[in-house]
Amino acid sequence: MASKYDGLARIIIQNVGGKDNITSITHCITRLRFKLKDESKANTDILKDTDGIVTVIQSGGQYMVVIGNHVPQVFDAVISVGHLENKSALAAGESDDGPKEKQNPFNAFISIVTSVFTPFLGVLSACGILKGVLALLSAVGVLAGDSSTYNLLYALGDAAFYFLPPILGVTAAKKFKLPELEGLVLGLALVYPYLTDGAHEISHLFGIPVTMPPSGNYTSSVIPIIAAVAFAGWFENKVVKKIVPDTIKLFAVPLLTVTITYCLTLFIIGPVASGIANVLGLFFNTLNEISPIIMGAIVGFFWQILVIFGLHWSLVPISLSNMATTGQDVILVAMLGTTFAQTGACIGIYLKTRDKKLKGLAPAAIVSGMAGVTEPAIYGLTLPKKAPFFRTCVISGIAGAALCTLGVKAYQSAGMGIFAYPAYVNSQTKDTSGMIIAIVISLLCLVVGCILELLFYKNQSKDSSKSLEASATTNGEVLVAPVKGEVKPLTEIADKVFSSEAMGKGVAIVPEEGKVYAPADGTISAFFNTGHAIGLTTANGAQVIIHVGMDTVQLEGKGFEPKVKQGDVVKKGDLLLEFDIDFIKEAGYSVETPIVITNSDAYADIIPTDAKTVVNGNDLITLL
Repeated sequence: MASKYDGLARIIIQNVGGKDNITSITHCITRLRFKLKDESKANTDILKDTDGIVTVIQSGGQYMVVIGNHVPQVFDAVISVGHLENKSALAAGESDDGPKEKQNPFNAFISIVTSVFTPFLGVLSACGILKGVLALLSAVGVLAGDSSTYNLLYALGDAAFYFLPPILGVTAAKKFKLPELEGLVLGLALVYPYLTDGAHEISHLFGIPVTMPPSGNYTSSVIPIIAAVAFAGWFENKVVKKIVPDTIKLFAVPLLTVTITYCLTLFIIGPVASGIANVLGLFFNTLNEISPIIMGAIVGFFWQILVIFGLHWSLVPISLSNMATTGQDVILVAMLGTTFAQTGACIGIYLKTRDKKLKGLAPAAIVSGMAGVTEPAIYGLTLPKKAPFFRTCVISGIAGAALCTLGVKAYQSAGMGIFAYPAYVNSQTKDTSGMIIAIVISLLCLVVGCILELLFYKNQSKDSSKSLEASATTNGEVLVAPVKGEVKPLTEIADKVFSSEAMGKGVAIVPEEGKVYAPADGTISAFFNTGHAIGLTTANGAQVIIHVGMDTVQLEGKGFEPKVKQGDVVKKGDLLLEFDIDFIKEAGYSVETPIVITNSDAYADIIPTDAKTVVNGNDLITLL
């Protein structure tokens, strides 16, 4: 399943100004470190008020979102959902704190579909809107369905859908590291007139039977071309390039890749992929026939939740397949209410809140929500507050059930929000009743969403120590000094994150010797290759961070020599790290070393030593 941090990641991306505002992103042991093109675009107050975020610090040209111990998982989620791989500025020493979680097949599928559709989603929606408007004009008698104007404009509107395989061939090629023109040729071959006009013999290839999809051809299909390009990318990079001599690679590589992939697509890839898409479409259509209420309620309620995790993309190909095979769809009907419920909630929040920042965000979220773009509403207003978000889910579920029960169908893939209305006009029968029902129900969602927030919305202050993860079971214990040196109150060090005790309570030591020892028995839960920071979970459940110096992550491991690695079980007094104090100081960094208990809330009291100096092994912090 998707990472539980995907929702938090999307909130972060939205409120640092969007992915286009991100120049680079990295992380250290406690915080995400962004370099933004324009920090004024970041919604700092929203981020600070979001559960799972401790605080936000702007310093030294970096925009730092403080997360806590689980920052590596949040970083992975931000990179994944934002497709920010090319902006990840992890230094060699700032590697992930542990092995990356392998994507299961479903997550991999979602990632693929998202990457492939995103580049041309705006164009696809625009073409769908044009088709819907033409259907509406024809239905009301403004434009004849057989007129020259209608036919020429319909060709423009339908082109993106009819020629989906070539378009997806190009975008999928980027994803699978295949030359884009090879992906284009594969897509064009699948919609070549010989395969679509019914006038040419195409039943066998090399004497082997060719099975076409249930629709009769590959026009408007989605999954077959994506699967074909995925195979082509693997085949070319792993096989063909290794066996073809350099002297003939220019033409031999694309010749072998495209020809073999095309043949296998006709024999195996196409029929299997089309069959899977057909089965999924049949499932949803059958569910709708059995119980429209259940079908609409499920899709309507969960659509926004699926959006948070990016899982809604799994339904888009099914919807497009339904359009291609049956000429209609119910999935995109069932989710119609989500856009208007979100917009209504934003209106209610705008009218109810006294938060000037939220009032400033709400108008833009309302306008974009009406146009079908709900990300500003979800990630800027409703999701960070949680309760408004789930109230809109309920409204959307009820709306979905009503729409499906009343038999509303989508006849083309149009836009979202108000631009979705033309999609519900049946161009064949010129029936506009579906559109009228959709308008009424969507406006009701808008009104109810607003009223519920006027009644129930409350401004709530956030407990900055609250974490997404439950505290581990803990017992009292005494931690010994991991470093020899002068003891300082944590509140007196320069770093605001540590001195504010936002990460937890503890003390700081100004080291006199460049060695760090284990303060208790436990397991190394985090250890950057840079060596500047160590996470230790003690045998009794205390979560300890030892952070050598301030901003020493910038040294990229120079001056640090780790003696253990993440996952090692250590005993109190074991040497964990050696570091060069003089080198760190000469590089311009403070060597103040915080020792922080990040799960401080698990203890009744945390009592630091009153000694002015300590040596390794002296009692340092008592946990009660």
